[in-house]
Amino acid sequence: MDFTWLNALLVGAGCLAFGYFIGSKYPLRLLISAAIAKRSSVLEGKEGKKKKNPKEPLEIEHLADLLDDFKMVLVVRNDLKMGKGKIAAQCSHATLGLYKKLIHRAPKALNRWEMCAQPKVVVKIESEEDMLVLQERAKSLKLPTHITIDAGRTQIAPNSRTVMAIMGPVDVVDDVTGGLKLL
Repeated sequence: MDFTWLNALLVGAGCLAFGYFIGSKYPLRLLISAAIAKRSSVLEGKEGKKKKNPKEPLEIEHLADLLDDFKMVLVVRNDLKMGKGKIAAQCSHATLGLYKKLIHRAPKALNRWEMCAQPKVVVKIESEEDMLVLQERAKSLKLPTHITIDAGRTQIAPNSRTVMAIMGPVDVVDDVTGGLKLL
């Protein structure tokens, strides 16, 4: 009796199980780091496209080696009375803005946040002044921030600061935003 097809099926199932195990243990870490390295080398090869003096790594990069749980908090200005869709768009801009800042200046911290399932919490604040005070508090604790400034084409005035994104270790971020209410 010929068992070749059975052997092929068993080998295929074994490879599938092994691939699933590796993928669940190290999800895309190898592919993402390779893609970032390739993108960086392409950018370095283009003259005039890359700054001559790249910015220094952020302090949060060192915390990524020491602490496990990272999260992002999005602080939305409640006084602007933005609609739900506008808030969603502005939160997306803030998240992407902070991500772009960290991808080159704090990749370990960004990777730590990604490995924590990219937790995001949305809270509200009552004024622009309170948001700027909160940003200074975050900066004093060496947390990276990004404030989204709206173009003013739809609901609110041009150059309005709408949402601030803060990312870092859970305990440190909670020290900054712990007193704010969920949106």
